[in-house]
Amino acid sequence: MANNPIVPLNELIAQFERLPGIGKKTAQRLAFSILEQPPERAEQFAAALLNARKKIHFCKVCQAFTDLDICSICDDAQRDKSVICVVAEPKDVMAFERTREYNGLYHVLHGVISPLDGIGPEQLRIKELMARLGSGEVTEIIMATNPTVEGEATASYLSRLIKPMNIKVTRLAYGIPVGGDLEYADEFTLARALEGRNEI
Repeated sequence: MANNPIVPLNELIAQFERLPGIGKKTAQRLAFSILEQPPERAEQFAAALLNARKKIHFCKVCQAFTDLDICSICDDAQRDKSVICVVAEPKDVMAFERTREYNGLYHVLHGVISPLDGIGPEQLRIKELMARLGSGEVTEIIMATNPTVEGEATASYLSRLIKPMNIKVTRLAYGIPVGGDLEYADEFTLARALEGRNEI
Protein backbone atom coordinates (compact mmCIF):
# COMPACT_ATOMS: atom_id res chain seq x y z
CA MET A 1 0.00 0.00 0.00
CA ALA A 2 1.85 3.06 -1.30
CA ASN A 3 -0.04 5.50 0.95
CA ASN A 4 1.05 3.71 4.13
CA PRO A 5 4.76 4.09 4.95
CA ILE A 6 4.71 1.57 7.85
CA VAL A 7 6.55 -1.37 6.30
CA PRO A 8 5.79 -4.02 8.98
CA LEU A 9 2.08 -3.16 8.76
CA ASN A 10 2.15 -3.45 4.97
CA GLU A 11 3.87 -6.82 5.27
CA LEU A 12 1.23 -8.06 7.74
CA ILE A 13 -1.60 -6.89 5.47
CA ALA A 14 0.08 -8.56 2.48
CA GLN A 15 0.30 -11.87 4.37
CA PHE A 16 -3.40 -11.79 5.27
CA GLU A 17 -4.24 -10.97 1.64
CA ARG A 18 -2.57 -14.21 0.55
CA LEU A 19 -5.24 -16.23 2.39
CA PRO A 20 -8.17 -17.48 0.26
CA GLY A 21 -11.25 -15.25 0.33
CA ILE A 22 -9.43 -12.34 1.98
CA GLY A 23 -9.47 -9.07 0.05
CA LYS A 24 -7.56 -5.84 0.76
CA LYS A 25 -10.12 -4.35 3.15
CA THR A 26 -10.52 -7.54 5.18
CA ALA A 27 -6.73 -7.94 5.29
CA GLN A 28 -6.44 -4.41 6.64
CA ARG A 29 -9.11 -5.04 9.29
CA LEU A 30 -7.38 -8.24 10.42
CA ALA A 31 -3.97 -6.56 10.56
CA PHE A 32 -5.28 -3.62 12.61
CA SER A 33 -7.14 -6.03 14.89
CA ILE A 34 -3.87 -7.88 15.61
CA LEU A 35 -2.10 -4.59 16.35
CA GLU A 36 -4.86 -3.47 18.73
CA GLN A 37 -4.51 -6.66 20.83
CA PRO A 38 -2.25 -6.75 23.89
CA PRO A 39 1.22 -8.06 22.88
CA GLU A 40 0.67 -11.38 24.67
CA ARG A 41 -2.49 -12.05 22.61
CA ALA A 42 -0.58 -11.43 19.38
CA GLU A 43 2.16 -13.77 20.62
CA GLN A 44 -0.43 -16.47 21.43
CA PHE A 45 -1.88 -16.08 17.92
CA ALA A 46 1.56 -16.38 16.32
CA ALA A 47 2.47 -19.37 18.54
CA ALA A 48 -0.78 -21.18 17.69
CA LEU A 49 -0.16 -20.60 13.98
CA LEU A 50 3.40 -21.93 14.13
CA ASN A 51 2.41 -24.84 16.38
CA ALA A 52 -0.39 -25.93 14.03
CA ARG A 53 1.89 -25.70 10.99
CA LYS A 54 4.61 -27.68 12.76
CA LYS A 55 2.52 -30.46 14.33
CA ILE A 56 -0.36 -31.04 11.88
CA HIS A 57 0.23 -33.40 8.96
CA PHE A 58 -1.66 -35.97 6.86
CA CYS A 59 -3.14 -39.09 8.45
CA LYS A 60 -1.27 -42.14 7.13
CA VAL A 61 -4.58 -43.82 6.30
CA CYS A 62 -7.16 -41.27 5.11
CA GLN A 63 -4.92 -38.27 4.30
CA ALA A 64 -6.98 -35.89 6.48
CA PHE A 65 -5.21 -33.49 8.84
CA THR A 66 -4.13 -34.84 12.21
CA ASP A 67 -1.46 -34.34 14.85
CA LEU A 68 -1.16 -38.14 15.27
CA ASP A 69 0.16 -40.85 12.93
CA ILE A 70 -3.42 -42.09 12.42
CA CYS A 71 -6.33 -39.70 12.95
CA SER A 72 -8.98 -40.32 15.62
CA ILE A 73 -11.61 -41.25 13.00
CA CYS A 74 -9.48 -43.95 11.34
CA ASP A 75 -8.44 -45.18 14.78
CA ASP A 76 -12.03 -45.42 16.10
CA ALA A 77 -13.07 -49.08 16.44
CA GLN A 78 -16.76 -48.04 16.41
CA ARG A 79 -16.59 -46.64 12.85
CA ASP A 80 -17.94 -48.70 9.94
CA LYS A 81 -14.78 -49.81 8.10
CA SER A 82 -16.74 -51.09 5.11
CA VAL A 83 -17.67 -47.61 3.83
CA ILE A 84 -15.31 -44.85 2.71
CA CYS A 85 -16.54 -41.35 1.90
CA VAL A 86 -14.19 -39.72 -0.64
CA VAL A 87 -13.89 -35.94 -0.30
CA ALA A 88 -11.75 -33.33 -2.01
CA GLU A 89 -10.46 -31.40 1.02
CA PRO A 90 -9.88 -31.94 4.77
CA LYS A 91 -12.50 -29.28 5.58
CA ASP A 92 -15.13 -31.51 3.92
CA VAL A 93 -14.50 -34.17 6.59
CA MET A 94 -15.39 -31.60 9.25
CA ALA A 95 -18.59 -30.72 7.37
CA PHE A 96 -19.73 -34.37 7.35
CA GLU A 97 -18.77 -34.92 10.97
CA ARG A 98 -21.04 -32.01 11.96
CA THR A 99 -24.04 -33.95 10.60
CA ARG A 100 -23.51 -36.78 13.15
CA GLU A 101 -25.20 -39.01 10.54
CA TYR A 102 -22.19 -40.69 8.97
CA ASN A 103 -20.29 -43.44 10.78
CA GLY A 104 -17.91 -44.70 8.09
CA LEU A 105 -14.38 -43.69 7.19
CA TYR A 106 -13.04 -40.97 4.87
CA HIS A 107 -10.45 -40.48 2.20
CA VAL A 108 -9.20 -36.99 1.30
CA LEU A 109 -7.99 -36.45 -2.28
CA HIS A 110 -6.52 -32.97 -1.65
CA GLY A 111 -8.09 -31.50 -4.75
CA VAL A 112 -10.04 -32.53 -7.84
CA ILE A 113 -9.05 -33.25 -11.42
CA SER A 114 -8.78 -29.89 -13.17
CA PRO A 115 -6.78 -29.89 -16.43
CA LEU A 116 -7.07 -26.08 -16.72
CA ASP A 117 -5.23 -25.76 -13.40
CA GLY A 118 -2.73 -28.46 -14.31
CA ILE A 119 -4.17 -30.94 -11.79
CA GLY A 120 -4.40 -34.51 -13.03
CA PRO A 121 -5.05 -37.80 -11.19
CA GLU A 122 -1.36 -38.13 -10.34
CA GLN A 123 -1.50 -34.93 -8.24
CA LEU A 124 -4.28 -36.34 -6.04
CA ARG A 125 -4.20 -38.96 -3.25
CA ILE A 126 -5.74 -41.62 -5.53
CA LYS A 127 -2.89 -44.13 -5.20
CA GLU A 128 -3.40 -44.13 -1.41
CA LEU A 129 -7.15 -44.72 -1.86
CA MET A 130 -6.61 -47.66 -4.21
CA ALA A 131 -4.15 -49.21 -1.73
CA ARG A 132 -6.86 -49.09 0.96
CA LEU A 133 -9.29 -50.99 -1.25
CA GLY A 134 -6.99 -53.98 -1.61
CA SER A 135 -7.92 -55.41 1.80
CA GLY A 136 -11.38 -56.51 0.63
CA GLU A 137 -12.98 -54.96 3.72
CA VAL A 138 -14.50 -52.00 1.86
CA THR A 139 -17.88 -52.65 0.22
CA GLU A 140 -18.97 -49.08 -0.64
CA ILE A 141 -17.28 -45.88 -1.76
CA ILE A 142 -19.32 -42.67 -1.45
CA MET A 143 -18.18 -40.02 -3.91
CA ALA A 144 -18.61 -36.73 -2.05
CA THR A 145 -16.73 -34.30 -4.25
CA ASN A 146 -18.44 -30.96 -4.85
CA PRO A 147 -21.14 -30.95 -7.57
CA THR A 148 -19.01 -28.91 -9.97
CA VAL A 149 -17.64 -29.88 -13.40
CA GLU A 150 -14.30 -30.80 -11.80
CA GLY A 151 -15.94 -32.63 -8.91
CA GLU A 152 -18.12 -34.67 -11.28
CA ALA A 153 -15.13 -35.48 -13.52
CA THR A 154 -13.17 -36.68 -10.48
CA ALA A 155 -16.06 -38.83 -9.23
CA SER A 156 -16.52 -40.35 -12.68
CA TYR A 157 -12.79 -41.08 -13.05
CA LEU A 158 -12.62 -42.80 -9.64
CA SER A 159 -15.80 -44.75 -10.33
CA ARG A 160 -14.25 -46.23 -13.47
CA LEU A 161 -11.17 -47.28 -11.47
CA ILE A 162 -13.09 -48.79 -8.55
CA LYS A 163 -16.06 -50.56 -10.16
CA PRO A 164 -13.98 -53.45 -11.59
CA MET A 165 -13.04 -54.27 -7.98
CA ASN A 166 -16.70 -55.19 -7.26
CA ILE A 167 -17.08 -52.33 -4.81
CA LYS A 168 -20.33 -50.36 -4.85
CA VAL A 169 -19.74 -46.72 -5.85
CA THR A 170 -22.40 -44.17 -4.88
CA ARG A 171 -22.72 -40.41 -5.38
CA LEU A 172 -24.29 -37.97 -2.96
CA ALA A 173 -27.86 -37.05 -3.83
CA TYR A 174 -28.37 -33.56 -5.15
CA GLY A 175 -29.71 -31.96 -2.01
CA ILE A 176 -26.49 -30.00 -2.45
CA PRO A 177 -26.83 -27.26 -5.07
CA VAL A 178 -24.87 -27.76 -8.29
CA GLY A 179 -21.79 -25.55 -8.20
CA GLY A 180 -21.92 -25.32 -4.41
CA ASP A 181 -19.29 -26.17 -1.81
CA LEU A 182 -19.78 -28.86 0.84
CA GLU A 183 -18.08 -26.59 3.36
CA TYR A 184 -21.06 -24.21 3.28
CA ALA A 185 -23.84 -26.82 3.26
CA ASP A 186 -25.87 -27.07 6.46
CA GLU A 187 -25.99 -30.31 8.45
CA PHE A 188 -29.55 -31.16 7.37
CA THR A 189 -28.76 -30.79 3.66
CA LEU A 190 -25.64 -32.94 3.98
CA ALA A 191 -27.51 -35.59 5.96
CA ARG A 192 -30.27 -35.78 3.31
CA ALA A 193 -27.65 -35.94 0.55
CA LEU A 194 -26.03 -38.90 2.33
CA GLU A 195 -29.35 -40.70 2.74
CA GLY A 196 -30.31 -40.21 -0.92
CA ARG A 197 -27.00 -41.13 -2.48
CA ASN A 198 -27.16 -43.04 -5.77
CA GLU A 199 -24.99 -45.71 -7.28
CA ILE A 200 -22.81 -44.50 -10.17
